[in-house]
Amino acid sequence: MTRSFDFLAEQLDALDRSSRRRRLIPRIHRGISFIENGQYLVNFGSNDYLGLASSEALQSRHPMSELRGSGASALVCGWTDEHQELADQIALLEGTEAAVVFPSGYAACSGVVATLPSERDLILSDELNHASLIDGCRLSRASRHIYPHRDLISLETLLSNNRNQYREVWIVTDGVFSMDGHI
Repeated sequence: MTRSFDFLAEQLDALDRSSRRRRLIPRIHRGISFIENGQYLVNFGSNDYLGLASSEALQSRHPMSELRGSGASALVCGWTDEHQELADQIALLEGTEAAVVFPSGYAACSGVVATLPSERDLILSDELNHASLIDGCRLSRASRHIYPHRDLISLETLLSNNRNQYREVWIVTDGVFSMDGHI
């Protein structure tokens, strides 16, 4: 059965109409400033107060160091041309309109689960999900039920008993459970 996700497009349209939709803007970093539309701007949104994350002097002394970084969230000032190129290449590879790049698997799991379900939805979550999925469920505005680990009968019962009360029902589960290796 193919589900329509028109409700996501409607939510994005509503954000556009209220000028509340945030968009990533690729920026070129130069120490504690960045370049936007050919203009140098001082970066007051970064956690990199001294410009160490992009220091050429430090990089030449310690080329293998982990000092280089964005210094802030992608939406504030951490989205570079390289990030945009990676997202564009992933979208091209997958044949999709766009792709999202997260800084870690934890951020991807918690961010997606926290963002997609709304207050009109229900999340059904396996009790042994990874902490990143559990945190995403907790951060979501959706109602949630936790079902016993890999218990499809309990999951089916929860789904049939609750499906008609919610706009969408999201089943959140690991593909491979990291603590015990269950699939």
